[in-house]
This record gives sequence, C-alpha cells and structure tokens, in this order.
Amino acid sequence: MSPASTLRMAALALLWGSGFLWIKLALNHGLSPAQITIARCALGTLTLLALARRAGQRLPRTRATWGHLVVAALFCNAIPFALFAVGEQHLDSGIAGVLNATTPLWSLLIGLLLGTDRGLHPVRLTGLLLGFAGTVLIFAPWHRSGLLSWSALALLGAAASYAVAFAYMARKLTDKRAPMAMSAAQLFVATGWTTLSLPVAGPVDADVTALVAVTALGVLGTGVTFYLNYRLVADEGATAAATVGYLLPVVSVALGAALLDETVGLRVLIGMAIVLTGVAMTRVKGARGSVESAATAARARPAPTAPQPKTVHAP
Repeated sequence: MSPASTLRMAALALLWGSGFLWIKLALNHGLSPAQITIARCALGTLTLLALARRAGQRLPRTRATWGHLVVAALFCNAIPFALFAVGEQHLDSGIAGVLNATTPLWSLLIGLLLGTDRGLHPVRLTGLLLGFAGTVLIFAPWHRSGLLSWSALALLGAAASYAVAFAYMARKLTDKRAPMAMSAAQLFVATGWTTLSLPVAGPVDADVTALVAVTALGVLGTGVTFYLNYRLVADEGATAAATVGYLLPVVSVALGAALLDETVGLRVLIGMAIVLTGVAMTRVKGARGSVESAATAARARPAPTAPQPKTVHAP
C-alpha cells in the first residue's frame, strides 16, 4: 500500500470512528437528536455537492433513481443517524461504535431471510452466532448493571437499518458512474426526511462546542469520509478499504475513553473482540475463503450514503 493510501486509511478510520464522539459532544452541549440529525444531513449534502461539482459529476435525472433514493435515504441515513443520536443520550459513544460493528451480522441475516445469500457454510454460521453472542455479552442482560435498554436497542436498530439499506441499494441502485453526486442526492433526500422532525426538535440552545461538533460530524464524518473511502477503493481495492471497518469500534472506544472519560469494562472489550471475530468469519465465502463483498460490511459511519463500489460503510 502506498504512503498516500496509508494516510487515507488512517484519516478515514479516525474521521469515521470519531463520529460517535461528535454526536456525544453535540448532545452534551445542547443539541437535540433531531437537530443533530438534520444538521448532519444538510452539512453532508453541501460537502458532497461541492466534491461532486469539482469532479464534474451530475445529480441523477431519472424519476426512478430519485424514487429509489427516497427509500435508501430513509434507511441508510435518516433512521440510523437519528437512532444513533437517540441511543447516545444515555449510552457512551464507545458503546455506540461497538454496536455499529454488528451491521454485517444483520446484513447476513437479512440476506438469508430474503434468499439472496445462500452461502451459509459452517464458518459463516459460526461467525453469525458468535457475533450475536458477543452482542449479548456486551448487553449482559443477566446483570443489574447490564447495558440492555431502549437506548441500546436504538443503537442496534441503527445498525440493522444500515443492513436493510445495503440490501435495497444492492438491488435497486447499481449505477456507479457518479458516486459522489449520487451520495449528495441521497443525503439531500435524507435532509428532507429529517426536516419532518422539526416540530419535535425543540429550540436551539447550543454552545460553541456543540456547533463545532455537529459541523465536524456533517462535513468530515459524513461528507469528506465518502471521498476518502472512494479514493482508497479506487487506489487499493475493496479488500484494503474493508479493513477500516475493523478499526472503527477501536477508534470510537479509544476516543471516548481519552476525551470523554468513558469507562469501558473488560466484559465490553471481550464482547467487542468476539463481535469483530464473528464479523470476520461471516465475510468468508466459498471453499477458497474469499472475502465477502464489502457492500454488506460495517461503516461506523456514523455515515454511509449512496452505494459505493465494493467498499466498507460506516455509521
């Protein structure tokens, strides 16, 4: 891997993994989940529109494409972005990053239910069961101090929503000729979806820290990350780019502990390791052990947008 690609991978892991930190800071300093979600989508749209214009890419022009983007924007942006903000009201940012890593598990489960993924050999089945077992270990519902709550379910719902979106986009949005413009269009539609929450968003009572945090989340964590990911896939391929997905929960936990004084217990760390091991096993296909297409891989995203050419998605 070239030095430039290595730097892009490091920047991508940092920016995607820090998204949960920005959400937590924005919440702690006065913004509501609805306000964060609206601002994130709007700022991401403006960033990607600028990048698309620079690359000479045009927005889609067919009604069918825009119709599919309405569905994709709902499940890939509006719903998960809102659920992450809701979940982080009562749970640490590091936990949010760890639970986001369950997206590939939900993708495989949905593929099996829809009959689109029939490659469930013993290794992948073991990985699926192992991944969800790690999630249960993180929640520890048998302990009074366990993490199982409505907030935790919101975070899992966000990861599952990404998986639904990936399955839909893989079938309905296959045009890769203008990826940045498609992503800008999708976030534009997502902005429309999120503005429906304005009546319950509440008055803006945020300080400078909240405004800086939500700006970083929208511009860097939702807009610039797509460009970095796109370049990494173009230069090094999907397998190299998919590696970033395994770094996101590590980055989110490290940032939460270092900057927010979040305490991550041994049980959660073991659960995270089990989840990531399970995810790695579910992405093995066939007798030769080739890596599964990263179209169903985890993104920290905090921010996946439009379908990307065999790359990793983040929250």
